[in-house]
Amino acid sequence: MSKIYQELKSVSNKERAEAGAWFFKTGPGQYGEGDKFIGVTVPDQRKIAKRMQKTVFLSDLENSLTSKWHEERLTSLLILVYKYKLASEDQKCEIVDFYLKNTKKVNNWDLVDSSAPYILGDWLLNKDKEILYTLVVSDNLWERRISIITTLNFIRNGQLEDTIKLSEQLLEDNHDLIHKAVGWCLREVGKKDEEVLLAFLNKFTLKMPRTMLRYAIERLPEDKRKHYLKLK
Repeated sequence: MSKIYQELKSVSNKERAEAGAWFFKTGPGQYGEGDKFIGVTVPDQRKIAKRMQKTVFLSDLENSLTSKWHEERLTSLLILVYKYKLASEDQKCEIVDFYLKNTKKVNNWDLVDSSAPYILGDWLLNKDKEILYTLVVSDNLWERRISIITTLNFIRNGQLEDTIKLSEQLLEDNHDLIHKAVGWCLREVGKKDEEVLLAFLNKFTLKMPRTMLRYAIERLPEDKRKHYLKLK
């Protein structure tokens, strides 16, 4: 029983555990099939992660990332994000290598979204981004989501090119969680530079899954939203 699990168990709640299992689609054939929940809120997980960031090592996190408990994996990643923020350049490199070694354990959308932009997104901001073009063609759903969600940090810093390139590669992805992720990132691109988003929409609206399109156009003026929906 890990130190992280013990901390989580002390603030767990059975009703929240049942709600988590429903919300994260853990039934047979669903994307979270078999995932288990202790029943701890994300704010409580963040408090635990912040408290434990200096007393937990990468070896501990590697073990916790294999946990059957969803909250233990998420809390491990939150600890990793906190450790990354305080790390030296060499330590950041070690954390990034650790993260890339364990991407298949970052295995739900909230785990990806809470870690990828803050670790890979920061590290790759002014570096070669080739690893994202390897992840985007992975057979693993979560690695594909990591590839596009990582770019949220690029967008915040005015770098839009990789989001556009990766979005194009994911146009024919068959999973709704990728459609939502790409649409979200495209929406953020539009908030930075609407013309870049419109150029993408003008080229690819007919190929975009409807969910992806709806997310992408969410912040556009109503007349433009109607135009692209009508095209679709």
